[in-house]
Amino acid sequence: MTDTSLERLLFPGQVCVKTDRGPEPDWAHVDRELRRPGVTRSLLWVEYRTDRPNGYGYTWFCTSYEAWKQRVSPTMRQRHAAGEKVFVDYAGDTIDIVDPITGEAQAMKLFVGALGASSYVYCEARPSEGLGDWIGCHVGMFAAFGGVATITVPDYVPGHVIGLLCPERLCAPRPADPSVLDDTGHITIRGRQAIREVLARSARLAFGAVPPKK
Repeated sequence: MTDTSLERLLFPGQVCVKTDRGPEPDWAHVDRELRRPGVTRSLLWVEYRTDRPNGYGYTWFCTSYEAWKQRVSPTMRQRHAAGEKVFVDYAGDTIDIVDPITGEAQAMKLFVGALGASSYVYCEARPSEGLGDWIGCHVGMFAAFGGVATITVPDYVPGHVIGLLCPERLCAPRPADPSVLDDTGHITIRGRQAIREVLARSARLAFGAVPPKK
């Protein structure tokens, strides 16, 4: 049954006046704008209705955008087992925490952890993204969850991996190795393989499978 037939069945006697709502929004432009910080679907819909006062409603705007996105950008559906993975990262923007006594506002980093199966979210504000705050956020998250996930999945940033493998206090500044970094500063295939080998050896050393070299 079409929407028109259903509406006539539910509301008999009412005449449906067809209005010219104009062309659909440029969904490619909407998708690009949503990648910018602070831009939401609600803001883009308000801009759309400002240009077309007789345009479609917000629900239609969101559902049509999702339908367009599924057509042009298909993604692999991931299935998560309960308690298997928790995805952790810091949110891009800082938030202001106001001292209730002094009224002073302090910019804080927002830690976010989300369980894969249930999408249950834990958030905590911390003054920095340092190692102490990073570990403290995980302690608070697992305490709130009442357990520890099997796998903790952080956001992958090549610079973070390099910093952990070779901190400044251990590695003196040196020119970029052309076998590890290309002209644009991105890690090459050979560099990724070297990182995987170092991480694998570190994991074996941590579990005692490989004796440390003297």
